[in-house]
Amino acid sequence: MSDSNTNDTVLYEVDDGVAVVTLNRPERLNAWTGELGTGYFDALDRAAADPDVRAVVVTGAGRGFCAGADMDNLQGISSGGGESGGDAPRLRAERHDYALTIPKPVVAAINGACAGLGFVHAMMCDVRFAAEGAKFTSAFARRGLIAEHGVAWMLPRVVGPSHALDILMSGRVFLAEEAKEMGVVSKVVPRDELLSAAVSYARDLGRYSAPWSMAQIKRQVWGQLDQARSDALEESNALMRESLRRTDFKEGVQSFVEQRDPNFEPVVTDG
Repeated sequence: MSDSNTNDTVLYEVDDGVAVVTLNRPERLNAWTGELGTGYFDALDRAAADPDVRAVVVTGAGRGFCAGADMDNLQGISSGGGESGGDAPRLRAERHDYALTIPKPVVAAINGACAGLGFVHAMMCDVRFAAEGAKFTSAFARRGLIAEHGVAWMLPRVVGPSHALDILMSGRVFLAEEAKEMGVVSKVVPRDELLSAAVSYARDLGRYSAPWSMAQIKRQVWGQLDQARSDALEESNALMRESLRRTDFKEGVQSFVEQRDPNFEPVVTDG
């Protein structure tokens, strides 16, 4: 097990192939700041570059997942008459869809309040688990804002346009149980079982699925949403031909025949 901080606002721990990234401003329900954002994206880079990491779990310290942009920063922006205050320049420059771009599965373990920018980042994870009773809200329309940082692209693709418009236009609070009904989250578990359930799921991904295959499938799913069917089919056929030539394919077949866990090659970025 390795355990260290990317900075004080984000904790990073690796155990048995899973990197657990914890947003760590519990006294502010892990509200987003430029410093926290830097730590979060650094942690994703670190996981992407580590051959021992097969999957990533993102959660929050304390009672919340992420309550959105820090209200002090929002007040500074609003009183300053635009995006000139607080962390606005750093927030504007960040890629809030960054979790979609790393070649490893990212699982959100939503332990509590998930609002605004926190909701955006939860939606940018590949899979979402939630604690029973966890509260969700987009909040943007109730602050005089629009659906920011790509969530208007992502949300209807996950839950459909009608649910997406309800969530985004109303800015209402809804609980984990309704989130599962709409498809916002895949699984709802008791709060004290949430992290272990998400880590166990992530560990199984890394143990039984080829990292290269997961990286390509992730890219296919998110990238082909905007492709014509014929283009998606052509790309998939090319990837299939490549996969049949890889040692992972031989190992996948052999491990199945021998009834053992596979030993697939890792995937890393240049980091």
